[in-house]
Amino acid sequence: MGFDVTRVRPLYPALGDGRAWLDGAAGTQVPYAVIDAVADAYRGGLGNVHAAFPASARSDGIVAEARRAVADLVGGEAAGVVLGPTMTALTYRFATALARSWQPGDEIVVSRLDHDANVRPWLQAAARSGATVRWAEVDTATGELPAEQYDGLVGERTRLVAVTAASNVLGTRPDVAAIAKRAHSVGALLYIDGVHSTPHVPVDIAALGADLYATSSYKWSGPHLAAVVADPALLDTLHPDKLACSPDTVPERFELGTLPLADLAGLTAAVDHLADLDDAAQGSRRQRVLTSMAAVQAYEEDLLAELLGALADMPQVTTYGRPARRTATVWFRVAGHSPADVARHLAEVGVNVWHGHNYAWEVAGALGIRDDGGAVRAGLVHYNDRSDAEQLLAGLAALAP
Repeated sequence: MGFDVTRVRPLYPALGDGRAWLDGAAGTQVPYAVIDAVADAYRGGLGNVHAAFPASARSDGIVAEARRAVADLVGGEAAGVVLGPTMTALTYRFATALARSWQPGDEIVVSRLDHDANVRPWLQAAARSGATVRWAEVDTATGELPAEQYDGLVGERTRLVAVTAASNVLGTRPDVAAIAKRAHSVGALLYIDGVHSTPHVPVDIAALGADLYATSSYKWSGPHLAAVVADPALLDTLHPDKLACSPDTVPERFELGTLPLADLAGLTAAVDHLADLDDAAQGSRRQRVLTSMAAVQAYEEDLLAELLGALADMPQVTTYGRPARRTATVWFRVAGHSPADVARHLAEVGVNVWHGHNYAWEVAGALGIRDDGGAVRAGLVHYNDRSDAEQLLAGLAALAP
């Protein structure tokens, strides 16, 4: 049968309220399987890791399986999966660790397209070390991040390039592999923010050229957790601040304190859920993830094309960005109404959307909308259907210019 949204939607209890849940770019809902996995972990009894009793052994197994699940999701190694509370927290942790080797005159490259969580930690780390910051700019007419500009940005003193795999507001999917090639030609590391891309497309971190790849499970139907995936050999060269008596092994040395064990059981269930979205998918979990996410990508692209076509027919609506490759994310304004007023109106008619800068601080500034309310964001994910888009369009049609 393949991917069938009518089969998927009933798996999510929150969708039964009749609202159009178009806030997925800020965090997705979770299916029964994830809820049950978290509850079952608590029901079975958990103990802190590495003790002699059975509950502790269960916890050890949950952590190990969560690492394997994330590795299967993005094409990494379980031994290179660092788990943490949020992508922001993990990126700050890695920025501090990586910057210890930076010297005055070294350079890092960041982009105006990125969520601020893949900008500010690097800027602050650079300021402490004396490194120079160089900026990749967004084409504000198209929303593209031209890869060719990196030829002039990356040089012999470049130590790190940080870039998103997909914009969380414009949906833009830059040519990350081309950027990686340029970074690696001078020995620089590439840190990819994969938070907004992972829920929408199949991910292969080797094909992307990622040295470090960050993702958040609450953006792909899991609990509020995050991970950074890297080659274990690279992680072994980094030495973050840690307690004297906490493990110095990789990847544990990057994980501060006890992990949220029951939520990690939910994370694994979320990856299993994604792997089975296309019920014709076969093979290993990794193979099923690739098949299912390819089907999700095709489904979302079709739904997005219909939505964009309808929005283009609304003269009062201005959408931002028209990149060639994008996720199913739309950022727009409505003439005569502030983004906050539009979001409130849509909430009243049963449509969940976000408004503001959405932490896309730099691109909102580049577009000239950061200081007057930003824009309204509608994000389609795999459990959205045509009726959700129709609810959004009906709500916008009711707003007179």
